[in-house]
Amino acid sequence: MTARPNPPASPLPVPAAAGTAPEEAPVPAPAPAPVPAAAPAPEDAAPPAAPAAPGPPPAAAGQPASAADPAASAAPDPAAPTAGASFVARAFGVTALLTAAGSLLGMLRDLLLARYFGADEGTDAFLVSWTVPETASPLLIEDAMAFLMVPAFSLALAARGDRAARPGAPDPVRALVAATLPRLCLALAALSGAVAAGAPQLVHLLAPGLPDPALAVRCTRITALTVLPFGVTGYLSAALRAHHRFTAPAAVTVVYNLGILGLLAACHRRFGVTAAAAGVALGSVLMTALLLPPFLRRLRGTGTGTGPAPGIPAARAAGRPAGPLSLSPLVLLPVVAFSLARQSQVFVERYLGSELPPGTISHLNYAAKIAQLAMTASLLICTVTFPLVARAVADGDLRAARDRVEKDLGLVGAVVLCGTAFLLACAPAVVAVVFQRGAFGPQDTAATAGVMRVYSLGLLAQAMTGALVRPFFSTRPAVRIAGTPEPPGAARPRLDWYPVAAMLLGLVVTAGVGAAAAPRAGAPGVAAADAAGIAVTAALLLHGLRLRGIPLRLRAVLAGQARLAAAAAAAAAAGTAAASLAGPRPVPAVLLGGAAVAAVFTATAAALGAPELRTPLRAAGRVLRTAAERGRRHGR
Repeated sequence: MTARPNPPASPLPVPAAAGTAPEEAPVPAPAPAPVPAAAPAPEDAAPPAAPAAPGPPPAAAGQPASAADPAASAAPDPAAPTAGASFVARAFGVTALLTAAGSLLGMLRDLLLARYFGADEGTDAFLVSWTVPETASPLLIEDAMAFLMVPAFSLALAARGDRAARPGAPDPVRALVAATLPRLCLALAALSGAVAAGAPQLVHLLAPGLPDPALAVRCTRITALTVLPFGVTGYLSAALRAHHRFTAPAAVTVVYNLGILGLLAACHRRFGVTAAAAGVALGSVLMTALLLPPFLRRLRGTGTGTGPAPGIPAARAAGRPAGPLSLSPLVLLPVVAFSLARQSQVFVERYLGSELPPGTISHLNYAAKIAQLAMTASLLICTVTFPLVARAVADGDLRAARDRVEKDLGLVGAVVLCGTAFLLACAPAVVAVVFQRGAFGPQDTAATAGVMRVYSLGLLAQAMTGALVRPFFSTRPAVRIAGTPEPPGAARPRLDWYPVAAMLLGLVVTAGVGAAAAPRAGAPGVAAADAAGIAVTAALLLHGLRLRGIPLRLRAVLAGQARLAAAAAAAAAAGTAAASLAGPRPVPAVLLGGAAVAAVFTATAAALGAPELRTPLRAAGRVLRTAAERGRRHGR
């Protein structure tokens, strides 16, 4: 990659070799390996063997993929080092199960918070302190760390496989760890201490209207301890994913929430809401403890690597000398900036909520936690298919990338809009079932349900933003083999900052609408501002992906989303009518409303021609007809 002048100091420095540009610091890694992260897979399932003679990938444009089964549609092509539809299907299943388990435990965590403390100034103070781990988690576990270290470890593993031809050569994986992990830990420890020391100023900046800032400061100093374990967790997760081991990284949210739940249940009477903050710190340490043993086992291993990188000529993969591994910190800066800007939505919400009556921040938080479950489920699709998009971009097949992104947007829209219809129809009953007990009374239920209905209007834009930013950043990889050309989508490096600008403009809209609406509408006004701001960001990213070189067919994408939105409107009306039949009983209301929403959304979307629903319905019909025919034959 071409060196740029005056690069910033990387938080993950590596030793520089003579003759390299200051921005691209090489690690001993003479052989290439897959740059896109592999799709998650069960830890005990060995990936299929690499083909003997890898070649260029098949043309993906027009390649059939099942819209009904994201795991099947995400199957890598035969040239990939871990090819196989069953491999990806198992990966998707394990990741989905562990994500669902973590989400359920997170819901139980929020339920206990509501039961023990209700929604008052104490929970507001804790939620302000929770801003620290909420900001650190996407940055250090999900985004920037993965973009950097998964490719780095993949390349080091390939170099480890060539050590037999170079007796006495150092282990590239251990060299990479020695060059990066100690300095990363020092940087994160310093950052954690700075957050703890600046807690009073941080609390005043985030929520100047809190009635009890001292409690928020105390909780913030405790949650500041999460910065170091979160960063190490992200690093270890990246290393394990490069080894094709994904069960432990997928389980980190499970142990994280178990730590919070254990300390909260044991100590809430004695320490109040401070016990929840201590549980957050404990949970972060448990995440690192879960990953450390498998990481050390892999570090001591003598595996043969992960095979040649997709798109690398077979002659090079067979052992010809390749350039050193180059880490480009400047490419990571937009990723970091975007993650921080997106998290700033929460900052704006809590700033505006702190000026409203006590409990407003808690109502916003509880509503968001339930509403975002649909968005989280939809983005699992993108998690599995993102390596395919990155692979197509790296190979210069931008039409294949476009087709995959368009299918992802359709699937994401179907999941999110069905969830939106359910929340619009059943919000009061859902909140009552989940939260209404103990200190969380009927007034809190009504307030949270009102916020949730408004908040859910922005879920589609939230999910589309998450789906669009992945292919946008994949056009400029942060790690590659020195001397190889950049992908075609990287021709305009200034566009690296486009998602950041789009997110900042959305924040301006959120702040402006919120400042105008919050004094009149209260918490629903803040939720409406959030929905308006993220809608602006999603629209800008749709346009920006075309500028980046992935030519989305916007009319087709918007027409597909319009069909799904019409189906969601019909489903919400039917669900509301069905839920009303249950009267004040929340559980029957949820069941009746949910069944009506699912049936009407599926039927309406299929009738309107949405392939996301028509394809699985046709497949299900074929299965039922085949089963009936077999039954008749057996009866004869």
